[in-house]
Amino acid sequence: MRLEDHRLLTAGGSYLDDLPLPGAAHVVFVRSAHAHARVTDVDAAAAAAMPGVLAVRRAAEVDLAPLAPDPPMLNQAMAQPILTEVARFAGEPVAVVVAETRAQAGRAAAAVRVNYEPLPVVTDPARAAGDEVLLHAEAGTNVAFKLAFARPAGRGDTFDGCEVVVAQEMDNQRLAPCPLEVRAGAARWEGGRLTYWGSTQGVHLWRAALAKSLGVDAAEVRVLSPDVGGAFGAKGLPYPEDVLVAWLARALDRPLRWAETRTESMVGLGHGRAQRQLVEIGGTRDGRILGYRLTVLQDCGAYPRIGAFLPYATRTMLTGVYRIERAKFTASSVVTNTTPVVAYRGAGQPEATGALERAVDLFAAEIGMDPAEVRRRNLIPPDAFPHRTLTRVTYDAGDYPAALERVLQAAGYERLREEQRARRAGGGVRQLGVGLSVFVKVSNADTRPEHARVEVRADGTAEVTCGTFAHGQGHVTAYAALAGQRLGIARELVEVRQGDSDELAEGGGTGGSRSLQTGGVAVSRAAQAVLDRARELAAKELGVESVEFDGGFGGLTWSDVVAVNGAPISAEVSYQASAATFPYGAYLAVVEVDTETGRVWLRRMVTVDDAGRILDPVLAEGQVHGGVAQGVAQALFEHMRYDEQGRPLTGTLADYLCVSPAELPSLETILMETPTPVNELGAKGIAESGAVGAPAAVQNAVVDALAHLGVRHVDLPATPERVWRAIAQAGRTVSGTDA
Repeated sequence: MRLEDHRLLTAGGSYLDDLPLPGAAHVVFVRSAHAHARVTDVDAAAAAAMPGVLAVRRAAEVDLAPLAPDPPMLNQAMAQPILTEVARFAGEPVAVVVAETRAQAGRAAAAVRVNYEPLPVVTDPARAAGDEVLLHAEAGTNVAFKLAFARPAGRGDTFDGCEVVVAQEMDNQRLAPCPLEVRAGAARWEGGRLTYWGSTQGVHLWRAALAKSLGVDAAEVRVLSPDVGGAFGAKGLPYPEDVLVAWLARALDRPLRWAETRTESMVGLGHGRAQRQLVEIGGTRDGRILGYRLTVLQDCGAYPRIGAFLPYATRTMLTGVYRIERAKFTASSVVTNTTPVVAYRGAGQPEATGALERAVDLFAAEIGMDPAEVRRRNLIPPDAFPHRTLTRVTYDAGDYPAALERVLQAAGYERLREEQRARRAGGGVRQLGVGLSVFVKVSNADTRPEHARVEVRADGTAEVTCGTFAHGQGHVTAYAALAGQRLGIARELVEVRQGDSDELAEGGGTGGSRSLQTGGVAVSRAAQAVLDRARELAAKELGVESVEFDGGFGGLTWSDVVAVNGAPISAEVSYQASAATFPYGAYLAVVEVDTETGRVWLRRMVTVDDAGRILDPVLAEGQVHGGVAQGVAQALFEHMRYDEQGRPLTGTLADYLCVSPAELPSLETILMETPTPVNELGAKGIAESGAVGAPAAVQNAVVDALAHLGVRHVDLPATPERVWRAIAQAGRTVSGTDA
């Protein structure tokens, strides 16, 4: 059992809205109902006169600079106002109310009258790319970022020598992260110093961002975070609402807090994916892939945040697990009148895998070869590692063919194909589909440093403080185990602390599947430094040259050695990896599809994951399960949609379909171990792998179930309506009525 679970399952978690903050007033935002409109007037007179109201602020009354697009290579003329005078997506804050109670603030916000001048709306990224409707007039374009790449360069066309070339347009649809805990925050200023409580993925990252926005030194900001009920990348950095709450708390000299509603969260919390793709793949009729081209149109929402840059991650993993001679990639990120896109579990890599794995199946269908066999013939062999890809990244270690063979064997692939043939011959309504996805992803891509401190106390217990931040990953269990193993202290006696920027000088936060291979190494090294110091102290006390550690120090206990030191023994370490690591896997999905209604049932999901050396199989499997659930949800259910006027069509959980245990089979998980040479733990990341590998496996399975009916492709999510339409369209095409 995970060490953190006892508290969560008994006393329960302590989330931001549980925070006791005496004297705090409440903040509620007035949000635009228009996707694109100029605010001509904000009448706050009635709201300001209501009971308990302390302040109403409009955009002109807020002295804060807009949030600049980050990273800096994005179009800097597309900054996001803290409060806006030109709404660019439905749900964007245009005013703010502060009152004594949340109810009072909510009633007053509803009484604020905002007049708008509607502006033309563009929600389709292809139309946005034409610049007919500009979101940011000062930019003169809707293009926030462009990216191009070709390898090898100057050697003819990508598909020279190919006997077969297949192309397909596809959509890696927009998703809402939907964490159980929505955004929330609280601010208090004391002695000119800000304390901000946020629902974060890294308190030090938030400290730097808030300090920059507020124009203060980072030392004047303390960020704390209690338990966080899910983040998935969308809580990586503060939002305009967080900045404004902190600014208002200083302006009013009053502690303030806010918490959004679920409806606000659906359009305020950053979205994920939203990538349109044209995939082209070519090769020989004996199954050799020679060329691959991917053209991406990234919808980055109204303001270019990290989501606008994610095509770079898609390009990085362009050729995946395959030996491909030539590849080309081009991408444009454009703004639209929709919620900004941020990093969401996998962040550009599910998009790369989804395109490539669908392309491989399309190629296999075109040449009449089993998709598993096509993969066998093109996988990078194990003796090729470290492997330098066409996109100039070096895969550290792996055995991709072994992962494929293990998943095929575990699933009983040949028996599944026999059952499929029998069902097709029988002509039944429910047809069987088998889908594969073999993938690799990058973890700890930016190799930013991580910090940890380990301390052994007088009673023989230990304390670990780390700059990563857990919101479900199991860091308490992992770090306690690492420190405990080094120190010979039971993991139950190791306290793990996180979520306070004052307790550690720096921290890289959690994201990009980086924690164990960075924070874990830092913890392990800090624990070793403490042990080395304790051995020195023990040797000096015993009057010997050196003391070996065997759970004790030549008869001395940890308590004895700490007493000799006169204070707890501690060490702080900063660790920066020399390179990223590349976990990988092979997934197989089995679906049944009702060919009359289009309904899809996921019957089996068999996963093989290799994340290097596994510290704790329970933690690893838990991360796989969570990632796969989100991947299946993308494949079959989730889609954040807008109408032509930019109004959300799936803005509530009544319309936006999340997965539940009822829609998931029991997962069949297999863990492989190919240790990485990049760090001494041999560990790679695993938290995002399920979200990378699962969507393509399920999508391929759905198409496979319908291939004999002439269905070539079904976009995600494979809803009953989409599947039914694909079957109907294939029937018309085959019959010649819509050739």
